[in-house]
Amino acid sequence: MRNNKDAIPDLALTPEDTAVTTLGEPACDSPKHVGTFVPDDAAVLVGITRGSVSCAGSTPVFFEDAGPRQKIFFSPHKTKVAIVTCGGICPGINDVIRSIVMEAHHQYGAAATLGIRYGLRGFIPACRHDVLEFSPDNVPEIHQFGGTVLGSSRGPQPVDEIVDAMERLGIGFCIFIGGVGTMRAALAIQTEIASRNLAIGIVCIPKTVDNDIHFVSRTFGFLTAAEQATESIACAHVEALGAPYGIGLVKLMGRQSGFIAAEASMGLKHVNMVLVPEEPFSLTGPGGVLDVLEKRLRSRGHAVIVAAEGAGQHLIPRTGRFDPSGNPVLGDFCGLFAREIKRHFKEQKLPITLKSIDPSYIVRAVPANTADAVYCGFLGRLAVHAGMAGKTGIMIGSVNDHYVHVPLSLVTRERKHIDINSEYWQAVLDSTGQPRFAAQTDQP
Repeated sequence: MRNNKDAIPDLALTPEDTAVTTLGEPACDSPKHVGTFVPDDAAVLVGITRGSVSCAGSTPVFFEDAGPRQKIFFSPHKTKVAIVTCGGICPGINDVIRSIVMEAHHQYGAAATLGIRYGLRGFIPACRHDVLEFSPDNVPEIHQFGGTVLGSSRGPQPVDEIVDAMERLGIGFCIFIGGVGTMRAALAIQTEIASRNLAIGIVCIPKTVDNDIHFVSRTFGFLTAAEQATESIACAHVEALGAPYGIGLVKLMGRQSGFIAAEASMGLKHVNMVLVPEEPFSLTGPGGVLDVLEKRLRSRGHAVIVAAEGAGQHLIPRTGRFDPSGNPVLGDFCGLFAREIKRHFKEQKLPITLKSIDPSYIVRAVPANTADAVYCGFLGRLAVHAGMAGKTGIMIGSVNDHYVHVPLSLVTRERKHIDINSEYWQAVLDSTGQPRFAAQTDQP
């Protein structure tokens, strides 16, 4: 079994896949006078298990180490740094913004740090959003608040207009804070910049509470969201205990990956079943969810179930609709599940009490906890180091407990999912005591 911790997908990587693009030869001395510098040949092995590094005839593949360079591409006092936040909000975005502003100002003396309002819309003149100018004076307290001081948005914007705006603003490099969809947009923007032969860098910081980005051990805000989710699980447990045959059903975020549901359930031991998008299951029949739930209720008198929002989509018709970011609009599995629970136990003449709790966006709207806040500080600083060094088309990743530069072409290939044959998922099953449900893969 594999462990999900280091988020290495089953991809056949070559050294060419992990090569980092630079805007040109770094010729400026870094103004940083404190600490050590990272040479460009410093690297982290992508795979560390026997199977990933000992294949006959294979060439070990490395990611370039992140960190400050002694020689940098941009002359800091002439360089404008831009920040844009895209997609859904997440605990810690303001911590990242603060870290970028402080590093760019205090360590590099950058000419300006600009904030692009409301995602990529902020680059489009027709949207008429003002550009903010950050300084250490207007960001010192922003980490105490959830969300993003820049605002955010979803949906594609014309790439040529975005690059035109970058040219007009005189941006040296832009830091994108977002998920896989944002990184696909950033890669398209970098391609347009390269086609114009412009010296504008693109650096990405991975952001999603769903934790579904490859080459990132965990995304910032994920631990905070999972911790916040445990409050709803605790409430569901109290409700379940408060009535004979009580059931608490908690719906958590997780469109395509069930990491929040899994992590929160292991963090709070009251959960008896976890349903995630990665594992197709049958609701009815022997070994199905309702059969297992009935046995639990008859033996213990109560049950707590946690379902990721993307779980059970194989059991309901597809909506055929997509949100502005291109993500499929999900059907309401939890609504169907609640109805099926009531129907099943009415037939079984078992007088259940069902309480459904949907904390939904509450888990992502809170400020970052300490662990995530520290992590955000690292990501913001490392993004500035990469941008100043002329690195472009990269994401700041974390592999094997090291921060690295990951080319966007790798990040955007697919999303990270829970491997249901991994030690991680087995730990979830061990924590909840649930069996492997009978599988159902047919879509209605």
